[in-house]
Amino acid sequence: MGETLLEWLSGIPAEVQMMVLSAFPLTELRGSIPLAWTAMSGTWAWPWWKIYLLALAGNLIPVPFILWFLDPVSRFLRRWRVFDRFFSWLFERTRRRAGRNIERYEALGLTIFVAIPLPVTGAWTGSLAAFLFGIPKRLAIPAIALGVAIAGLLVTLIMSGALAGIGFIVGS
Repeated sequence: MGETLLEWLSGIPAEVQMMVLSAFPLTELRGSIPLAWTAMSGTWAWPWWKIYLLALAGNLIPVPFILWFLDPVSRFLRRWRVFDRFFSWLFERTRRRAGRNIERYEALGLTIFVAIPLPVTGAWTGSLAAFLFGIPKRLAIPAIALGVAIAGLLVTLIMSGALAGIGFIVGS
């Protein structure tokens, strides 16, 4: 998946590639950071902090747009049955995944949910959860940003430790 996106993005500057991969809902920074360290490393080698900052910036780009436009877009599209069924499925799935923690702890729960470096717990789902649970944008944006920053640090630490461990084993 990530390598297909890289082929599609070839021809644009590597920094932009990294940010687009981080903004894309299927990869976010949970996928873009490992891709930068592995599949993209032959193209260019960046220090960990540059990978982290580009991934963080790219992952945060869609957040305000999702928070501001999800309600009017979903209301408009729900006039058609196929979209109504899609949004009903998406919203119910998000409620189940986000669970009671966001409902109970609101912005703090949202930060923790987004910070977990697992698939479908990132900025996109966090923005959707903030909308569904009625967390005000002035609280949701910093909560999601903090969660994304934590998740990015965790993924960066995992990648640097994993690659160092592999290098140690191979080098022995």
